[in-house]
Amino acid sequence: MALLESSGLLAPRNIALLILAAAVAAIGGAYAYESLGYLPCELCYKERVPYYAAFALAPLAAFAAQTGRGGMARAAFLLMALLFVGNFILSIYHSGVEWKIFAGPSDCSGPLSTAPSVADFMKQLQSVKVVRCDEPNLWIFGLTLANWNVAISAVLASMALVGARRIRS
Repeated sequence: MALLESSGLLAPRNIALLILAAAVAAIGGAYAYESLGYLPCELCYKERVPYYAAFALAPLAAFAAQTGRGGMARAAFLLMALLFVGNFILSIYHSGVEWKIFAGPSDCSGPLSTAPSVADFMKQLQSVKVVRCDEPNLWIFGLTLANWNVAISAVLASMALVGARRIRS
């Protein structure tokens, strides 16, 4: 810890930049997987929101911390922490949906009803989303992306809280 202190790595500006780098890597990775044909479900899209917010909030926190605007920096860090805690909870829910512990949203995990006619089937195809929230299509080292997002969101929320705490009043 002393080495991190002396290196300045734990300075609020650097913490904000690390959060930004993690957000860019996460969204970049998501788009890379999409380009390989792994399409996200509805919950996956919702889990991206805090990362997109970090694209604006992390540079704001870094700038504010660097220029002595402690209140603004603290607010940006706390908002990021809140968003990533919410994402942590959403990712736990999504993981539970994948493991069939929780019922998922009806538009991406409900039962597919049989259509009595071809016309009804065609109508159903227009309203049913193909990518299901309860059937993960990608596993990395034995975990789904929702499972990984639980850990990543917890780390980013913790980093944001540390950043907020390290702002000089």
